[in-house]
Amino acid sequence: MIDGGEVVRLLTDLVKIESVNPELVPGGGGEASAARYVANFLEAAGLEVRLQEVRPGRFNAVGLLGGQGGGRSLLLNGHLDTVGVAGMEDPFSARIEDGRLYGRGALDMKGGLVAGLAAVARLAKEPRLRGNVVLAAVADEEYQSAGTRALLADVRTDAAIVMEPTGLEVATAHKGFVWAEVETQGRAAHGSRPDEGRDAIALMGRVLREIEALQMKLDVGPRHALLGAGSVHASLISGGQELSSYPAHCRLSLERRLIPGEDAGVFEKELRAIVCRLSTQDADFRASFVMGYSAPALETPRETAIARVLHRCASRVIGQEASFGTQSFWSDAALLAAAGIPSVLFGPGGAGLHSAVEYVHVEDVRLCAATLAECARNFCSM
Repeated sequence: MIDGGEVVRLLTDLVKIESVNPELVPGGGGEASAARYVANFLEAAGLEVRLQEVRPGRFNAVGLLGGQGGGRSLLLNGHLDTVGVAGMEDPFSARIEDGRLYGRGALDMKGGLVAGLAAVARLAKEPRLRGNVVLAAVADEEYQSAGTRALLADVRTDAAIVMEPTGLEVATAHKGFVWAEVETQGRAAHGSRPDEGRDAIALMGRVLREIEALQMKLDVGPRHALLGAGSVHASLISGGQELSSYPAHCRLSLERRLIPGEDAGVFEKELRAIVCRLSTQDADFRASFVMGYSAPALETPRETAIARVLHRCASRVIGQEASFGTQSFWSDAALLAAAGIPSVLFGPGGAGLHSAVEYVHVEDVRLCAATLAECARNFCSM
């Protein structure tokens, strides 16, 4: 039985700890304080615990609930970092109202992480399972997943559940993404001398039209049965130095969402084709691009053992047939799956991912914890 009071206490404590990712928001507190809190809780629960520094001052907290031997091992993965708090009122108040706990990270994803903590604490009080259970509270998922990448250097399990918010749905697929930056080169000149200047911002307009055309092509192109089509959008743009000058440079940051079967190379070819086409149309057009960070899509067959066991346990705990589904956001499950660990997503529901009002359903967190514990009992006995 999962202690609902402990769930509320853990969730309140964690949401009150500011753990904004400093890669996203300069001055963000990072994961150290939250990682120490998790490590202390796991140690008190009886797990073998270690803090893993993945970047200076940035930590994973990893707990091992050792089994008797002979059973399958299971990883419960959740991230400690959050996005920023601009526009939020009392982002770390952890206020509870109408069964909802409010605050930055409540849904994304301290609610799911608390479910994992409550689950392993419950399991630690029971007879030992045959297989090991690992609880990993990781750093940096919101940026480049340094935490899970470091975790994979020395942790391997037979399956993983990433406790991202799914509304108690077993999610087996999500899109990947790749970032890129395009720069157009103009020619600086006084604004009164158009014969000497070339407007790099206006030239970027041609690139933007091509990006719009690429999106239209993706909309009618090959689609994934569960995730639909890939997408592309302009994220950031900058250029120029003052009103009375022709801008010499303009930079555009792009994000391409990838469906299973696509990778960063697909977007690289699309951008190369765009730059070549525009250069052919205008011999004076100058542009270049660089590829940035990328992360793969996730597609785990629903027939996989962890998906089947989790679905069965969720149906039993929730009291009705659980749903299979997909998610629009990316998660560390894709990195785990790419490393050969079959992975699915399962977490509580709520609203306000990355928005000014974020909350998680407290009862969902308790049900998620009960489901994770039941899944471990079954999966680690196989």
